[in-house]
Amino acid sequence: MSEFAELAPEPQLRSGDLLALPPVARMRWEVWSLAWPVILSFALDSVLGLAAMLMVGRLGADAVGAVGLATQILGAVRAGIAAVGTGTVALVARYIGGNDRDSAEEVLKQSVIFGVVVSTVIAIPVIVFAPELMEVFQVKGPMAVMGARYLQVVMLSEPFQGVFLMCASALRGAGDTRTPLWIGAIIDLLAILLNYMLIFGKFGAPALGVDGSAFATLIAIAFGGALFIWALSLEGMRLNFHWSRLLPDWQMGMRILRVGNPAAVEQLLIQFGFVAYVAFIASYGAKEVAAYFIGVRILAFSFLPGFGFSNASATLVGQGLGAGDAEFSRRAGWVSTRFAVVFMSAMGLLFVVFARQIAALFIDDSVVIDYTVMFMYALGAAQPLMAIDWTITGGLRGAGDSRFPLYASLAGFYGLRLALTIVIAHYRGPLVWIFWTLLADYIVRSSMKALRFRTGKWALVEV
Repeated sequence: MSEFAELAPEPQLRSGDLLALPPVARMRWEVWSLAWPVILSFALDSVLGLAAMLMVGRLGADAVGAVGLATQILGAVRAGIAAVGTGTVALVARYIGGNDRDSAEEVLKQSVIFGVVVSTVIAIPVIVFAPELMEVFQVKGPMAVMGARYLQVVMLSEPFQGVFLMCASALRGAGDTRTPLWIGAIIDLLAILLNYMLIFGKFGAPALGVDGSAFATLIAIAFGGALFIWALSLEGMRLNFHWSRLLPDWQMGMRILRVGNPAAVEQLLIQFGFVAYVAFIASYGAKEVAAYFIGVRILAFSFLPGFGFSNASATLVGQGLGAGDAEFSRRAGWVSTRFAVVFMSAMGLLFVVFARQIAALFIDDSVVIDYTVMFMYALGAAQPLMAIDWTITGGLRGAGDSRFPLYASLAGFYGLRLALTIVIAHYRGPLVWIFWTLLADYIVRSSMKALRFRTGKWALVEV
């Protein structure tokens, strides 16, 4: 991939420069050049997640479950930040497509301000009520105690996470996917080192177990937020963060939130749905919930193309509409989707074939391994549908049409996955049936979103 990067270096868009949309004949190249840094960036994040899970896994099933449950809650409470991030990508892409760098940089500045405010407001009650939140999963004892402590420490990093995510979102909307890659790589390597030091007490550090993993995350994310601000102060960047007049512009802030709010509501409702979904799995036992989180961590690698091509779709669709070329946007969305389906299907198949061998790397409990393999089979089968869902969602959000993905996701998740799970759990059906409800979920999501993109109504949405 580094050779490809040398063949087609990214242009540095400066104030006053005009951005010409690439020719349609080069669409595949443009999609790939935007996607691969995001794929690699999320791959490094997944390596971090796997490394942390491998290390925590040496502490036992309770430790794995504690970190997994806390991470599930963390995903739910970050829905508010998702509103700012989604609005940032859509608006920056439109402004860059319309050759208005000054407005794009104002969106960057305001998204950082509002990202910090929103994340701080969210973090405070979560820190206070962390033990009560863990009770939602119906777990008690060491798993609940460790999970609550982990959540409280990691939530301290949320303001820095707000800076990190907003800067990355703005740069990706502007077509710069490489700066978030190199900054993310530094942070992930730092986090892996800190996890090793603080979990096991290496290099003179105290052995803190699960708490050590939480502190490692806090330190790494704080450093990452500072590093992003420094990088965006340098000359020659696609966007710059200006410290002058660093005051909130409520009109711009509300506009960012208005564009991103449906995505935030979607994320919030889906994450709360996941809390319920995991709670039903947890009702089967600690080993079952540990298997679920190990399986998710493993298959996170097969999700990587979805993240990358979703980003490419969002950026190119938004820039095409900003330049007044809806046909360019349409083709960008479909080309990105085809790429994602091929890559995610191939990776899902690979993980299904070697499911048992991979699961055995994480834990030596044969029962947990068996359950993990069951879950990996179900999630692996859903990969083509997930590819369509994620990439089309990226295109719709890049167009500012973030309301329809909300409806489709709720129909799939609540209408099928959660409803079927409730029935299965009520009659104490086999756990594997609950795992396979996700396939029905993604059939609905992917079908509805693909049909929406085909209609072209997204091109008429005002942002």
